[in-house]
Amino acid sequence: MKVIVVGAGVGGLAASIELARSGFDVTLLERAAAPGGKMRRMAVGGALLDAGPTVFTMRWVFDEIFARAGTSFESWLTLRPAATLARHAWDEGGTLDLYADVARSADAIGTLAGAAEARGFLAFCDQARRIYATLEGPFIRGQRPTPLSLVRDAGVSDMFGILPFATLWKALGTHFADPRLRQLFGRYATYCGSSPFAAPATLMLVAHVEQDGVWLVDGGMHEVALAMAALATRLGASVRTNAEVSEIMVSGGQARGVVLASGERIAADAIVLNADCAALASGLFGRAASKATPPVAQATRSLSAVTWAMHARTSGLPLRRHNVFFSRAYRAEFDDIFNRRQLPSAPTVYVCAQDRGDEDTAHNGPERLLCLVNAPPDGDTSNLTQGSLDTCTQATFGLLERCGLHVDRTTAAESVTTPAQFNDLFPATGGALYGQAVHGSMATFKRPGSRTKLPGLYLAGGSAHPGAGVPMAALSGCRAAESVRADLASTGRSRAVAMNGGMSMR
Repeated sequence: MKVIVVGAGVGGLAASIELARSGFDVTLLERAAAPGGKMRRMAVGGALLDAGPTVFTMRWVFDEIFARAGTSFESWLTLRPAATLARHAWDEGGTLDLYADVARSADAIGTLAGAAEARGFLAFCDQARRIYATLEGPFIRGQRPTPLSLVRDAGVSDMFGILPFATLWKALGTHFADPRLRQLFGRYATYCGSSPFAAPATLMLVAHVEQDGVWLVDGGMHEVALAMAALATRLGASVRTNAEVSEIMVSGGQARGVVLASGERIAADAIVLNADCAALASGLFGRAASKATPPVAQATRSLSAVTWAMHARTSGLPLRRHNVFFSRAYRAEFDDIFNRRQLPSAPTVYVCAQDRGDEDTAHNGPERLLCLVNAPPDGDTSNLTQGSLDTCTQATFGLLERCGLHVDRTTAAESVTTPAQFNDLFPATGGALYGQAVHGSMATFKRPGSRTKLPGLYLAGGSAHPGAGVPMAALSGCRAAESVRADLASTGRSRAVAMNGGMSMR
């Protein structure tokens, strides 16, 4: 049977591998020149650097995908565990490294903020572990759970233990009195494009995910996408780049194939769409398919970003691979983005130093940096003026200076990406990078599952269940493949036949 996968992001790549190993005739269509989707690579100043996701966690997801395909993840890529999860700095003073070793992190927190905060951190880690253990089976690995199914599978007592009705910010206040630590761990809400002041406390599980392993991928994150595309090809899938899909063909109330921008038409028994649900609902794949998922309200969009991909010299504060710089106005940052719909006047800045590891050594010469600040997802409705961008740039690099890091932009090569440009890359999103924001206890259940209202059309990617992030998007592709296998197996053994004087039989 023929299956078309639209979009070679990590969700589409995972679906292609799962379907190809199951014996389906798979064609993967990607409109860009290379696979990866948001896990993209850019050339800046003669250097190649990751310009999308930079943190690799939940390695078990990829170990399992490759193992089911008859191979091993480590035979395709070289990964090294990071001893230091991230370096953090505040413009009001203080730096803190978090480590894969929880006891070492607790000691560092004690040095920064005192013994009581170190004890609070250990209690926080214990609760994060329990939340993850409660949700891994029924939610993370499950096919689109409902609140009732989650209570049934996890148990009432465990469900209340994960604090489903508290905000992350409020829950952090029970563990930490130091506002810097609430900032640090509140940032986990932004991993799924949300505000810590509105996201549920269940996102504490991100702390456990990181402690379970952050990995450094030799060659960068884009190598993961290339390895997955190569594995899909080895399994028999056809991977076509520069192949933009302009329409999903619908006939007899079912998805029947696609039309490319070139005019080529390809028939299929099923289609897996690895694109943001907003693109489907807004009609970018044709009017006939637009009712397959509910429309996505602009007010529910997740964070966008402004990024600076750079090849630049640095001095001052030594960098690790992952670095976060906090301003004093943390609540104002999210009020600016989600309420006032403007670039934050005092942004938090993430810096991925892609030539660094765990060592505190100086880097000689220019190094590859991806600097990121959160931004409103309005790239399709609001034009970012040069003045606004200049102000944001000054605030961004001014914060780095106050925290002790100097980035020499006078000699740097850099490429800036704004919400409008992210919207061009991922249409109909406004530049939102994580699907819908997870604001409120019920928001996570509003993400669509792998099946749509249109028979034969399935969803994968960060805007579908189980959510945003590289491993979650990969899991969504696995869930989509499961649905395709189950549905085609139930209908594909033979066609219904009308018999004279008899009845319709399978």
